[in-house]
Amino acid sequence: MSEKKPLVSRKYLIPFILITSLFALWGFANDITNPMVAAFQTVMELSAAKASLIQFAFYGGYATMAIPAALFIRKYSYKSGILLGLGLYAFGAFLFMPAAAYQNFAFFCFSLYILTFGLAFLETTANPFILSLGDKETSTRRLNMAQAFNPVGSLSGMAVASFIVLPNLLSDKRNEAGEIIFSGLSEAEKAGIRLHDLAVIRDPYVALGLVVLCVFVIIALTKMPTVREDEKVDGGAHTVKQTLSNLWHNTVYREGVFTQMCYVAAQIMVWTFIIQYADNLGINKAVAQTYNIVAMSLNLTGRFVGTYIMKFVNSRRLLTLFGVGASLCTLGAVFLPGIWGLYSLVLISLFMSIMFPSIYGIALEDVDTQDTKLGAAFLVMAIVGGALMPPLQGYVIDQDTLFGMPAENISFLLPFICFVVVTTYGYRALKERRA
Repeated sequence: MSEKKPLVSRKYLIPFILITSLFALWGFANDITNPMVAAFQTVMELSAAKASLIQFAFYGGYATMAIPAALFIRKYSYKSGILLGLGLYAFGAFLFMPAAAYQNFAFFCFSLYILTFGLAFLETTANPFILSLGDKETSTRRLNMAQAFNPVGSLSGMAVASFIVLPNLLSDKRNEAGEIIFSGLSEAEKAGIRLHDLAVIRDPYVALGLVVLCVFVIIALTKMPTVREDEKVDGGAHTVKQTLSNLWHNTVYREGVFTQMCYVAAQIMVWTFIIQYADNLGINKAVAQTYNIVAMSLNLTGRFVGTYIMKFVNSRRLLTLFGVGASLCTLGAVFLPGIWGLYSLVLISLFMSIMFPSIYGIALEDVDTQDTKLGAAFLVMAIVGGALMPPLQGYVIDQDTLFGMPAENISFLLPFICFVVVTTYGYRALKERRA
């Protein structure tokens, strides 16, 4: 039975540990960046829609670079892709220094865009690499285990945002009535505060760049195994055209790419706008960010628990059940009043826990090993959902009220629709497996 097979062979243990560390690295980048939308909105005096262009730039980098990353890895190796990804990651992080010096919002967006070129290489490489380090029957469980360390990095990023960045932003100071003082200051006073706050935002990214360079050196000095996707296959390798044709005619894979795009859109909307939702209840940004930390803790718990449950429950069935749970909690965020809506919003993260790796693993389960690298690239490119939907949600939030309800609440109908798509995909994939 599949549960008796080891998740990782002993010979692959060291590479598995090193590659798994990359999941934490991009988790840190994701979740220190989410709160920056609210931070830039205040310090740069932007609308919610314009501030969410941070997410458009961040996740747009995935869309731009995922396919070139796959073609690069296809020509060279997994290790080459990882090293190039780490180099781009560090370079993008270091660009925060001139961005802060020029106090230019577009420069910050460009820095994140370059940084995510590196993340696109890492995700396009690490996910299929983890799938290949063991038996195919345990591949989805193995990816869920590796992905469990993604929220560890995310929690670290959130902690830095909560305890180092947001509390030290002078632009978010409030008067006794709970109103932000910054908007009423003179331009000279604002300029001084803006210089201080952008330096506070800059410093964690520069430190992150140094950590990434250290990981670059460690992996450069480590011998990585040749796994089955890199081995020569009798009959010759598939051409890109053959691979694209094979992927298109694989229904579970094709629908998986669309579902992944919807899921990532929902995830980024939920985690980005928790702060705005709490702010509408009179909670300041630093305190509101603690709700994000609770959400990520639930996500981490759900990832480990879900991975264990998959020993006994089919991953497609579990995805369907978690999709239903996320959908119901999202409706709670829309319709429940006050703090109960916020609690419901936080609880969504428990049900999101297994979604990304499960959709990823299910979609690639029946993909030919020669097609995996390019197949993985489209699943990574689907992260573009995180670029497209947050600005739309920001636009909804900017309306203040809709249909007699706070716009923050109504805006969560967008992730609700996405979770319905995830639930439907899990159910359809389950029915296909039974057939």
